[in-house]
Amino acid sequence: MDTLVGTPPTTSVPTTLRKLYFLRFGFAAGWAALLFATADTLGTLTATLLVIYPLFDVACAVVDTRSARTNGQPARALYANIALSALTGIGLAVAATSGIPAVLRIWGAWAIAAGMVQLVVGLARRHLGGQWAMIASGGISTLAGASFIAQAGQDGASLTSLAGYAFLGGVFFLVSALRLRDEHGR
Repeated sequence: MDTLVGTPPTTSVPTTLRKLYFLRFGFAAGWAALLFATADTLGTLTATLLVIYPLFDVACAVVDTRSARTNGQPARALYANIALSALTGIGLAVAATSGIPAVLRIWGAWAIAAGMVQLVVGLARRHLGGQWAMIASGGISTLAGASFIAQAGQDGASLTSLAGYAFLGGVFFLVSALRLRDEHGR
C-alpha cells in the first residue's frame, strides 16, 4: 500500500478548486434567493443568513488553503481571507442588532477587503486558467463594497443588493470552475 492510513490522497489544485467553485456557486445561488426573500426586514432569519455567508467563506478558504499548501502554492492571502471573513461574521452579528445601515457598512468593508484578496489570489493563480473570472470578481467586489457603504447613508437602505452581489459572485465562481485547466493544461 502506497499511502499511510488516514492520509488523504493528494489531488491537484485545479481539481480541488473546481469542486470548491461549484459548491460556492450553488451556495451563493441558494443563499441569494433566501436573502432576497427576506431582505426587506432585518429579522432573525435574515441576520442568521448574513452571518452564515462569511462563515461559509471561512470554511471554503480553509479548504482552499489546505489545497494550496499541499501543492506548494502560496497561501498568505488565503489566511488573510480566513481572518477577514471570521471577523466579518462577528461584525455582522453585532451590526444586525443596529439595523440595515450598519450591516451594509460591515458588508461593504468586507467586500472591499475580500475583493482585494481575491484579486491577489486570482493573479497568483492565473496560470491555472479561468482566473480572469476571479480577477474580475475581485475588482467588482471592491467597487460593490464602496457602493454598499454609500447605500448605508441613504434613506430606505435595503439588503436586496447583497443578494445580487452574492449571486453574481457565485456566477464568477461557476465560470472559473468551468474554465480551470487540469495539471496537463486541459
